[in-house]
Amino acid sequence: MKQLNHQLLAELLDKRMADDQADGRVGGAGLCVMQNGQEVYKKYFGYKNQTEKIPMGDGDDVIFRLASMTKPITAIAVLIQVSRGKLGLDQPITDLLPQFADMWVGELKDDQVVAKEPAKRLLTPRILLSHQNGLHAGELGNRQGLGTPEDMQALEHIVNYFSTLKLDFQPTEAQMYSATAAFDVCARLVELTSGMPYNEFVTKEIFRPLGMKDTTFTPSDDQWSRFVIMHSRKEIDGHGESEDGTTHPGCIFENFPLTWFSGGAGLASTLPDYVKFAEMLVNGGRLPNGTQLVPEDLIREMGTPWVPFEVMPAWERWGLGVRVITDERHWLPVTTFGWSGAYGSHFWVDPVNNITAVYMKNSRYDGGAGSQTSIHFEQDVYACLE
Repeated sequence: MKQLNHQLLAELLDKRMADDQADGRVGGAGLCVMQNGQEVYKKYFGYKNQTEKIPMGDGDDVIFRLASMTKPITAIAVLIQVSRGKLGLDQPITDLLPQFADMWVGELKDDQVVAKEPAKRLLTPRILLSHQNGLHAGELGNRQGLGTPEDMQALEHIVNYFSTLKLDFQPTEAQMYSATAAFDVCARLVELTSGMPYNEFVTKEIFRPLGMKDTTFTPSDDQWSRFVIMHSRKEIDGHGESEDGTTHPGCIFENFPLTWFSGGAGLASTLPDYVKFAEMLVNGGRLPNGTQLVPEDLIREMGTPWVPFEVMPAWERWGLGVRVITDERHWLPVTTFGWSGAYGSHFWVDPVNNITAVYMKNSRYDGGAGSQTSIHFEQDVYACLE
């Protein structure tokens, strides 16, 4: 195990953030790096509101939209139910959701999505969590949309709608990112096996034990007042400037109603809250008091690349709700895992060097997987190992 040089880390991250702010690439953000359970670096930069220049301050109470950083939390919810014998990772979801028994792979014909051939395999939680499902995952999924406003009102309704879709490919024969659908189905499985609404389950079983007091699908009035304003960037004469971006009023993720507890994208959280979640992962599912939230072997399942190299020939492959580094040529160590959000949030856990790192921002500019700010954050941290 290598140790981080704290002074060099602070110098690199401070400089990077100053440069990004100066060119409007980042409006307001919070960064935290932990090693061996100790805070190595935590700092907030910029403004919560670009128009009024409201500073981030100490930032611990600022709430960010997680978008797809919701997915690892949903994966943990599933693994909790697996650990209790309520659900199997390789159990056909038709045991609980029989409407998924007659799935078809689709194709485009005359610019319409039509049935091509029956699905050869039933979907399972593992196939859903590792993006090998073809459910609303690609051009066909995008063309079929998210249904009616009524479909979007509740997890049960949207999952019923997803069961009517044509798959983009044969399950396990390809991989493609399922932006919300696969994880919404997983959230519904948690509801059915627990007898609880999904938002109540994750609050009781994950957020309260971890002390994640501001992580929620349904913000209170006080929490809404603490949301960072979405950032955007405009370019003037080759120079970037920050400005406020757009959001849908009263929604956390795009236009999703708050009554749709989306397991793929619906949560909001703070930097300290998500650090607690990431620390639980790097510690093999253990809470600070030693209690095992999730068995260690299931955390290993989460951080195992389940997509074969032949299907995903890349230096990172899908685990359960996370990407897993699988190639030694990557600047992150092999076995490191984590994920990103569409609005620029990003995290990883590194079991080799006992590091967790979380980057929080909300922006319409440079977000999602592979964003430049995420890559720079990773590279700056690992330039400081010695």
